[in-house]
Amino acid sequence: MRDPVNGFDYPEDWVKKCSSPDLLPLVEKGLAVLTASGTVIRRGYTTGTTAAAACKAAILSLSGVVTSVRIKIPCGLVVEVPVIGFAGKASSKKFAGDYPDDVTAGIEFIAEALPLKDEIRFLPGDGIGRFSRDTPRFRKGEPAITAAPLACILISIQEAIDQQGLSGAQVKLYIPQGSEIAKKTLNTRIGVEGGISVLGTTGLVEPWDDHLEESICEQVVTSRNAVLTTGRTGLRYARLVYPDRDIVLIGGKIQEALNAARGQVILFGLPALIMRFINPHILDGTGFATIEEFAVSPAFHNTVTENLAAFKKEYPHIKIILINRDGAIIGESP
Repeated sequence: MRDPVNGFDYPEDWVKKCSSPDLLPLVEKGLAVLTASGTVIRRGYTTGTTAAAACKAAILSLSGVVTSVRIKIPCGLVVEVPVIGFAGKASSKKFAGDYPDDVTAGIEFIAEALPLKDEIRFLPGDGIGRFSRDTPRFRKGEPAITAAPLACILISIQEAIDQQGLSGAQVKLYIPQGSEIAKKTLNTRIGVEGGISVLGTTGLVEPWDDHLEESICEQVVTSRNAVLTTGRTGLRYARLVYPDRDIVLIGGKIQEALNAARGQVILFGLPALIMRFINPHILDGTGFATIEEFAVSPAFHNTVTENLAAFKKEYPHIKIILINRDGAIIGESP
């Protein structure tokens, strides 16, 4: 059995130990993960998937009641998302799966749609954060909606327009609890104010809790010359760069994965989680609020080189390779 989201082949003994065989179809569809102990843990939907569902449902509800919509999420899967839609207004609540620490769990996205002639207009409204300063990827004042979920939203809007036989539409999206929930996130640290971010590289929320630690470590222990990666961007490029090695998505479980690693291992990915793990105080005195901003400054190279060299002395069997979002190497341990 293979996970269609990350390509991991589940060992046969994991499948045999499954304590909930009736949930294995969810694993096969990518909507859940199977751990080494045989436990099945459900993935949730990202804010991006939830937003796309509300927007699509709002347009479809112009002609009647809508209770669910099919959304093609960024990882390529098609999922059925519950909604409530009628007369051009729709609501979708974020499903967090079995991720207990998701502060946006259950948050409601509301979209309102109007037909337009030969034009598509998407309006992010209240509760969606906006950047308070320029960053490497966003300009001040832009809504905090990253590229993958924005594309998903626009594709979903176009699908609904086509299904309704319209030539265009205006969709306004807002999140009533967005500004309040944002206080529980790290948005202010990355320069986002007034609401939450709309995110989701794959469209699914990974249940990275303590239940998955055994699964991650089992993958690392049983892998041959493992490449450990902290996120979806690293996962994508690691598969391209190391087609003959086992790629293991570890999320934030860096220490646990390193403890389990055997032989020569590569830690590969974007710099934020990795550099903060190596040196939690790396930004002190730099004047930068995030690793992403620091990474495009002239001082980044020397700072990272020093930190990677020190890390290599402690973990001589671990090679670190840092990349940017385009896959280019921006840092490498000796």
